[in-house]
Amino acid sequence: MIVREATAADARAIAEVHVEGWRWGYRGLLPDDVIDALDVDRREQQWVSGFTDDLHEGDVCFVAEDDAGRAIGFAAAGPAADEHAAPPADAGEVYAIYLREVAKDRGVGRRLLGAVEDALRAYGFPRAVLWVLEDNATARTFYERAGWEWDGTRSEHRFDRANLPIVRYAREL
Repeated sequence: MIVREATAADARAIAEVHVEGWRWGYRGLLPDDVIDALDVDRREQQWVSGFTDDLHEGDVCFVAEDDAGRAIGFAAAGPAADEHAAPPADAGEVYAIYLREVAKDRGVGRRLLGAVEDALRAYGFPRAVLWVLEDNATARTFYERAGWEWDGTRSEHRFDRANLPIVRYAREL
């Protein structure tokens, strides 16, 4: 497996991982109709836009590939946004980490998380935050094992036809 910085040419592969990651990772946490409505083509356009139009200083995306060169995971990060709650000063944010189900429990998530943490550190962020569904015990355990802690902040994420509680995790970089 290799982890490398992603480019716009990876938009389709990242979109496929993104949709598959939602389908296996959020099944039982989100309504089935929300998960079943996910569309790779629409997600690809969002990623193309993200790579070409929506880049900000400090934004970074990494893709993990298996030995055959197939994308099996990705992670994205950048300056912390205040979409859900005001972030700590000078914080970076892990926006997303998603894997194909075949990559689960193979160290792919840890490698991707390490890559975005290193990138945020290189951009000068002394701390980082991320948001996770409050009921996503698997993700919360993953982050806690990696040294992240819930900072006591709660909010709500608005999905299509589903608004669910989320919690913010933080760590010093």
